[in-house]
Amino acid sequence: MRLRVCLVTPFAWSQPHPVNDHVAGAAAELRRRGHDVVVLAPSGRATELAAGRRALRRLLREGTPLEGVVAVGPALPVSRQSRLGVPLGVRANIALALAHDRFDVVHGHDPGLPSLSYLTLRDAPGLAVATFHSAERLAYPPGRKQRERLLSRVDALTATTAAVAAAAAERFPGDYRTLPRGVDLELFRPAAERRRFVLEWRPEERPRLKAVLRALASLPGWELVLLRTTPFSGRPYVPRPLRDRAHVRSGFEARSRAAELVGAAGFVPSPRGSARLPLEAAAAGVPLVDPPGAAEQPQLLGAALARLADDERWRGRSAAAARRDAEQESFERLGDALEEVYGSVLGKRRSPAARAVDPLAGRPVVLADLHMHTEHSYDCAVPVRDLLDHAEAIGLGAIAVTDHNVFAGAEEALELARDRALTVIPGEEVKTESGEVIGLFLREEIPRGLSMADTIAAIREQGGVVYLPHPFDRLHTIPDATTLHRHLAEIDVFEVYNARLLFDAMNDEAVRFARKYNLTMGAGSDAHVLQGVGTGLVRMRAFTTPEEFLISLRGAEVVRRPKSLLYLQGLKWVAQARERRGRAGAWSAR
Repeated sequence: MRLRVCLVTPFAWSQPHPVNDHVAGAAAELRRRGHDVVVLAPSGRATELAAGRRALRRLLREGTPLEGVVAVGPALPVSRQSRLGVPLGVRANIALALAHDRFDVVHGHDPGLPSLSYLTLRDAPGLAVATFHSAERLAYPPGRKQRERLLSRVDALTATTAAVAAAAAERFPGDYRTLPRGVDLELFRPAAERRRFVLEWRPEERPRLKAVLRALASLPGWELVLLRTTPFSGRPYVPRPLRDRAHVRSGFEARSRAAELVGAAGFVPSPRGSARLPLEAAAAGVPLVDPPGAAEQPQLLGAALARLADDERWRGRSAAAARRDAEQESFERLGDALEEVYGSVLGKRRSPAARAVDPLAGRPVVLADLHMHTEHSYDCAVPVRDLLDHAEAIGLGAIAVTDHNVFAGAEEALELARDRALTVIPGEEVKTESGEVIGLFLREEIPRGLSMADTIAAIREQGGVVYLPHPFDRLHTIPDATTLHRHLAEIDVFEVYNARLLFDAMNDEAVRFARKYNLTMGAGSDAHVLQGVGTGLVRMRAFTTPEEFLISLRGAEVVRRPKSLLYLQGLKWVAQARERRGRAGAWSAR
């Protein structure tokens, strides 16, 4: 299947960066496989910014899809210490791109920074994937609720190494997949050996340089390349006797690094250097020279280099092993992994129901409140008979009685409704180990405290409907993002309007989520007092079976009848106080 993919990097496309190398290679490989790939990035080049503005204008005015690399704003310093917010103009450009272009998947890199990637994943209306590249870039967003919000909108979590995945999981819990880091096996193809070693130069690592230069002095006929991979790193001091054999080179671009690495006999990495450079050296068949303990005893580097120089067979075996390891990290392998990740993400979205003859056509339309409580709930004092009388009086045609962790209220409601025109759906709001879930059309009580998976299975065993209430109300016990995504395929109805929520944004987030995955939407009052009944409804065709109920809900309309939440909560507290006084009086009478 041909996909339209948006890759987002927080780092300036106009400057060399390991994450951008990964993104560029992934984009090229996905395009080679026939996918449409757009890269959104900041830039420090005026020409790229002007081209990005033109592309966004064409998208807005003519509907011309974006293509290639689109610079959506100027480059700003990005780090865990950064306090600079993303400029308003850049935010507007991101919103424009996401709203007017149709991406199957939006894939953000290093979203644990206050940057473009975080904003794009947070606001993407469609399916989203996050990739973490560094354990040091995991400081954002600072608030737990912000992180939970981000996680609820990300459909797949990935990392470039197992260590980064473990670090990311501590801050962004979830199921991670480790992706190949990506390396160009053709650009870094091994060649005839040159009697040279390559050292990644960092000014703060002079003891390592001295140890390597000391070894070079005892290896006649060998040369050393001091490779600079960061701008403004300065030039290292080289003793006069070695200046004809030690050369300083810049390796900001992949091609310039390949020119120095290919054919080398050994590569000495910097402990704080480029994460990609050791991988590129391995792809070029260059053994890594970094023996254990070299950080404390740099002279070990000299001994390792001397062994490589003296033992041609050892060099050959080490070079072949390095190449084999690098082949597992190729861009081709990365392309395979990304297609698998994107395929699994696309599988979360349910296909829109095909237009067909409505089997419920001609049935009367009823108003249904799918979430309410009676005196059988620990926090409600409404008698079941009063609830049924009130529901009929305000014109409801169906209600779901969903008491907390008890089924007796639903059973009593079924019995009392036998001679009424009101349809009662017997249900229960069950508190699981990881959040609340409602079972509708149940026959018996489900115990609280089970896992989410076991509770859903218990609902299914009774032929019931799995209804997820108030999914983003953090004032209730709700599933975390990992649990929600893990059981997404098993949810029959997703509550997009709960009349008792304190903030409308929580319901809005539920609507956004349901639309993203084509979930069947439901609504309820979550009433604990009679005055709250009917404040959240669905207008739907009349039904008699669970199957008809789900069919009817697909074409239903959510109806909001909000009342003052403070007023309703006050009535609930008064009713609870009366009930407590009544119980106390009964005990004193004894």
